[in-house]
Amino acid sequence: MADDLSPARAARERRSRLLLLTPAMIILLLAASGPLLIVLIYSFLTPGDYGGVVWKFSWDAWFSVVAERDFFTDELSFADAHLSIFWRSVKLSLMTTVAALIFGFPTAYFIATRPKRSRDFWMLLIMIPFWTNLLIRTFAIMELIRAEGTVNMLLLWTGIIDEPIQMLFTEFSIMLGMVYVYLPLMILPIYASMERLDFSLVEAAYDLYATRWRVLRRVIFPLVRPGVIAGSILVFIPCLGAYVTPRVLGGGKNLMLGNLIELQFGQGRNWPLGAALSLSLLAIVMVALIFYVRAVGRDGEKAHG
Repeated sequence: MADDLSPARAARERRSRLLLLTPAMIILLLAASGPLLIVLIYSFLTPGDYGGVVWKFSWDAWFSVVAERDFFTDELSFADAHLSIFWRSVKLSLMTTVAALIFGFPTAYFIATRPKRSRDFWMLLIMIPFWTNLLIRTFAIMELIRAEGTVNMLLLWTGIIDEPIQMLFTEFSIMLGMVYVYLPLMILPIYASMERLDFSLVEAAYDLYATRWRVLRRVIFPLVRPGVIAGSILVFIPCLGAYVTPRVLGGGKNLMLGNLIELQFGQGRNWPLGAALSLSLLAIVMVALIFYVRAVGRDGEKAHG
């Protein structure tokens, strides 16, 4: 009798769990998939004369992402402006990720090797910038590197330079601002991996006469590699879609994808193109996430192998 009731009871439990999950599933469907579906539909429509869309199917938005047609001769050519912005976005995101790793890895190692009672204090210092608005932090960087800013004034006072260096409104200033903004996102995952690291392995490597560089390359880095990959993804993805930092520190002369998308929905009044660019950005992010999942999966197979 108990065996006959068991499948029925299991079926009722499954139905109960499904009913409990239904509200959350509906919210996720409407809040996440709904807006994405609207953007997808807009990318295949015709732009209105004063913004908005005309409900007429068109491939022009996707065509305009990478190509353009000459107004006079009707000849096709690559959309150099869009492609250069795509390249600048990917390039600066990669450079920011590498710079954040260069500064974040030793910082995480330093914190992980402190006594346990002092680690919270160092982590607090890392987290403090998150308590300040992003725009304020960006303006702080601007005040440091502008022509009359702290850095130039200090260099002039020491006699290292004779005239202010133009750092503001350059790609360097954008990268510097993004490194400052997203550096904690690199430090935290690496620190989480290092905190679980068995440092007796490091001591064993030194006992076997390994150099510091060899210990770092053959012992420490492979063990904290999942944290490095996670931190790199956490920095690279928001850098791709960054808007405030390139807008303020780039001065409108060094647009990135986020600025280009905003321009199409604003002054450009080309919503379908803005939607197509947004989905193109989403595709790049998905490629980065697929790389992360595969890399972490390989690490997991090696750990259990």
